[in-house]
Amino acid sequence: MTATAARYLYLTRHGQASADESTLTDAGRRQAALLGERLRGAPITAIHHGPLPRAEQTARLIGERLAGVPLLRSEPAGDYLPYLPRREELPTESADETLARLAGFPAAEREPGPGLAREALARFTGTVEGEEPRHELLVTHNFLAAWLVRAALDAPEWRWLGINHANAALTVIRYAPGRPPALLLFNDTGHLPAALRWTGFPPELHI
Repeated sequence: MTATAARYLYLTRHGQASADESTLTDAGRRQAALLGERLRGAPITAIHHGPLPRAEQTARLIGERLAGVPLLRSEPAGDYLPYLPRREELPTESADETLARLAGFPAAEREPGPGLAREALARFTGTVEGEEPRHELLVTHNFLAAWLVRAALDAPEWRWLGINHANAALTVIRYAPGRPPALLLFNDTGHLPAALRWTGFPPELHI
């Protein structure tokens, strides 16, 4: 029987991006650098990141502070809609608004999304083979971060909606043998000064 060990998934959303999302802002670069400083003592063995520039740049800035940790580009770590809910799954009062909003996303983000989301679950979650725990960082986007948190909590698939992640905040999920996933940390911005927190959230959600 193959031994299995715990996986610790460190999960973050990219740093703040420019209006056209082609690059990080000065604030976004600072956020990424500070997250890298926070993770300096963690036993991370790989940094997975999505293919878009804002995720790749964030991963590179974090990686500059984690000597020897490889950067691994991954399509399933990209920006897409992980699940398209059916009307009957949603609260009646907001179903039409929610479905209309999701329909407004480009087909390139909607159509391959559920397949990529399943691939992300297979690649980044669950226990690992062997006897040594594995610690990995995933630099991704708000929707996939929400999807992975939802899955860890065993919530209905549509409930990725409404889970928000600040830029360069830190979430940690543990997948241990024989136990349900544990959400050890969620949306933590303790490494960021007040001026760099809550970016990526609508103003009305700033607390």
